[in-house]
Amino acid sequence: MAHAIIRPFGRRRFILASVLIPAAWSLERLAMARSDDVLILDDFARDDLISARGTPWRGFSDRVMGGISQETIALTEIDGRRCLRLTGDVRLENNGGFIQMALDLAPEGQTLDASDYRGVLLVGRGNGESYGVHLRTPDCVRPWQSYRANFVAGSEWQEIRLPFDRFEPHRLMEPLDVRHLRRLGLVAIGRAFHADLAVGVVGLYD
Repeated sequence: MAHAIIRPFGRRRFILASVLIPAAWSLERLAMARSDDVLILDDFARDDLISARGTPWRGFSDRVMGGISQETIALTEIDGRRCLRLTGDVRLENNGGFIQMALDLAPEGQTLDASDYRGVLLVGRGNGESYGVHLRTPDCVRPWQSYRANFVAGSEWQEIRLPFDRFEPHRLMEPLDVRHLRRLGLVAIGRAFHADLAVGVVGLYD
């Protein structure tokens, strides 16, 4: 099982930087500008579900396969931070067992070359449960195929880093080809529980 690198993500570390950097920048951008080269996939600055990549966030559940899990995704604000929130109950009946919010990383038929980056970065919080990041490439020809890494979303905002080499192929043999990323999903899966996951930044880190 893949493990995340989780770092506390509070406000204190930004006091000096906020004096020097224009206030229009979010606290997340300030933090990452100090130490990392980060590609922002979305920071939820818009008032709709269109990402910084120009593609929409969508909610999915096992209902497409006959299950009865139900998801809700919504833009909201938690502790003064704009975010996208996934909530719902994961149910196992009818061979179900997942809900997710997913983002195409490029227009239809295209992919994102992430070979200059080392992994996925999230600024997130949740209800103490384990969640997954699922990546899809053109090698994922079946709906159930993906590359997966897990993390625990605690009750406070945290910076979570998932290196690409921690993503494990699920029900396919080909290794993850980061030159051709097609979709990223944030997923509650595999057991019956109430999901509550919010993300304020989704990106790739160098």
